[in-house]
Amino acid sequence: MGSAVETLCGQAYGAHRYDMLGIYLQRATIVLAIVGLPMTVLYTFSYPILLLLGEPKSVSYMGSLYIAGLIPQIFAYAINFTAQKFLQAQSVVAPSAYISAAALLTVISLTWVTVYVMNMGLMGIAYVLTISWWFIVGAQTVYITSSLRFRDTWTGFSWRSFHGLWSFFKLSAGSAVMICLEMWYSQILVLLAGLLKDPALSLESLSICMSISVLSFMVSVGFNAAVSVRTSNELGAGNPKSVLFSTWTATFASFVISVVEALVVIASRDYISYIFTSDVEVAKAVSDLCLFLAVTIILNGIQPVLSGVAVGCGWQTYVAYVNVGCNYFVGIPIGCILGFTFNYQAKGIWTGMIGGTLMQTLILLYVTYTDWDKEAETARKRLDVWDEDKDTRQNS
Repeated sequence: MGSAVETLCGQAYGAHRYDMLGIYLQRATIVLAIVGLPMTVLYTFSYPILLLLGEPKSVSYMGSLYIAGLIPQIFAYAINFTAQKFLQAQSVVAPSAYISAAALLTVISLTWVTVYVMNMGLMGIAYVLTISWWFIVGAQTVYITSSLRFRDTWTGFSWRSFHGLWSFFKLSAGSAVMICLEMWYSQILVLLAGLLKDPALSLESLSICMSISVLSFMVSVGFNAAVSVRTSNELGAGNPKSVLFSTWTATFASFVISVVEALVVIASRDYISYIFTSDVEVAKAVSDLCLFLAVTIILNGIQPVLSGVAVGCGWQTYVAYVNVGCNYFVGIPIGCILGFTFNYQAKGIWTGMIGGTLMQTLILLYVTYTDWDKEAETARKRLDVWDEDKDTRQNS
């Protein structure tokens, strides 16, 4: 849900309405914190829920204890993600990277202490994760509130942040649906792999391929964030030609990198799996899937960048519909038919994923051939609607 503040903060920053960035930050944090309340209830009753899903009692009990230790983390997310988008909208990236690096070192050291010195086991890990996220939140909060760099965009707490919460929630909900459907899609394919003839081999090979795909996907996520910021900034500033240039530059750069990654995967297809396993059968299965993996890597070099453009434009709800249609009404059915009916097994399921991603990419490519002058005007109108004090500023 944090990508909604990415759209609004980015466009407001481009339009030089700096005071609204702090309002959007507070408003988003309030909305995400409220959404965290039902999630807290879900976490609290995780034990009976896990039992209802058919998990063994011992697993359900230990899992529920671990989940209970993560409850404070929910509200750390609410603050962290909005603060991160607030910083990114102003092209401030390095401090977040430094804070994350410090948090990683903290996690490593505290995990060793809690697990091996204090013998706290699973609960120790949960506590460490919660502490690490609140460490990030604390560091970001201190940086934003104390740095002179944000004297125009952070002007302190304001009651204006409580206005328009429902409208903000609707835009945020579109973002959440867009991202969640994408994440759940790959997990559903892994679950389907567990129903194949040789589930252990299928799951291991697919999991390794998914891990490699995620590693390459992180590069595209970087371009996603960058192009989203640039798109929202330029739309807010009323520079449609700059938006078009940024879109295709980021897409081309990410595409070239993904092609190189795909070629590396194909060239090392007989050896790459040994990073994760020493099983020869699994390595052979991964090798057979590497061509499908390479195609996915290339598509993932384009689709996330275009999704970033969509976030910068405020098209979250539209992209959510595209995700549902392409992934759940095209990708999964094709995967099931090829995997089970035609007995292509893991290759069939992965082909279905490629089909869904390909259709999604083509639709997003088509959508980006839009009237950017019109989009710039839409962004201006959106800011006028969200900026309650615009008339006051103009009259002063």
